[in-house]
Amino acid sequence: MGLDACAVPAVDPERVHAARLRLLPSEEAQRLSELFRLLGDPTRVRILYALLEVGELCVCDLAATVDAPETSVSHALRLLRTAGIVRNRRDGRMIYYSLDDAHVRILLDLSAEHLRHAGS
Repeated sequence: MGLDACAVPAVDPERVHAARLRLLPSEEAQRLSELFRLLGDPTRVRILYALLEVGELCVCDLAATVDAPETSVSHALRLLRTAGIVRNRRDGRMIYYSLDDAHVRILLDLSAEHLRHAGS
């Protein structure tokens, strides 16, 4: 029997009920899954960390920072903006990108901290 299997096949109805009451609704779980899927691309993650560290960058600066073509960075930013993870600001002909809010910063910080903790 594997470590992930029950040693004794029995269901505790009270604990199952309590867990179900606190479970994310299916729609919310789907949206959260989509968010993590967006974060599943190394280039997008590097873009987000660049914005986390510097605050605001244009596509040219981001492309140079993450060593990716501007077209790839632009596409990634479009996906991230649509998902509400980054926002943009126009200044003349230039468009600057930044993280949308503090929640994104917290998510990135906690994720990095989790990886450092798991690796030690």
